[in-house]
Amino acid sequence: MSIGWSNDWLDAARDAAVKRSDKPAARGAIGVGIVRAAAFIALAAALLVTALLGPLAVAAHVVAIAGGWAYNLGLKSTVVSFVPFAISFGLLPAIATLGQPEPAFPAPWVFAAGALLGVAAHVTNVLPDLADDDATGIRGLPHRIGAVPSGLLAFACLAVATIAITFGPGWPPRPLLIVGLIIGLAITALGVVLLLRGTPTRLLMQLIMTCAIVDVVMLALAGQSIVV
Repeated sequence: MSIGWSNDWLDAARDAAVKRSDKPAARGAIGVGIVRAAAFIALAAALLVTALLGPLAVAAHVVAIAGGWAYNLGLKSTVVSFVPFAISFGLLPAIATLGQPEPAFPAPWVFAAGALLGVAAHVTNVLPDLADDDATGIRGLPHRIGAVPSGLLAFACLAVATIAITFGPGWPPRPLLIVGLIIGLAITALGVVLLLRGTPTRLLMQLIMTCAIVDVVMLALAGQSIVV
């Protein structure tokens, strides 16, 4: 909520310029000051709740949230716009594992899978708004390389993340993870075909999100094997 509301607050003028009807602050349905206050309140609440998990979990959460805020505050307009997503998503599992009674760091493959999911999430977030962003001066990595290369990047990240989650917990891979691998790779293959055929961005975004959900479920099924 904090990251999302800070985005709405900081981008209110840009969103209004391109008539984003889905943004209440941009269309004047709510004051920008209220959205700004909500972002800071949510930030404080997030850290207070995480404090119940211990200092290490809080530290991981601080870095993860800082990545989202850094993106909103300007990194979204740079060639490294994907970095905050990679860092923040990569750290999310650590908030859980470091919050256990016996804190432990996630295995390297977990960080890698999370980071790849983050890059895919970045592209998913940006793809539908490439034209609007260009009109308001936002030039992140997806804007610089274009819609088709960005879509290919997102599906490639998802495919590699799915493979990592399948085989990361050890050999032989678990049957449910194999099922997830088949589903995930099938979705990515379909997405690439549709992307190269010029399918509307919204459908591609839905496919990317579907594959990401499959990966998250697989990560949950991996259980305690995600820790070092």
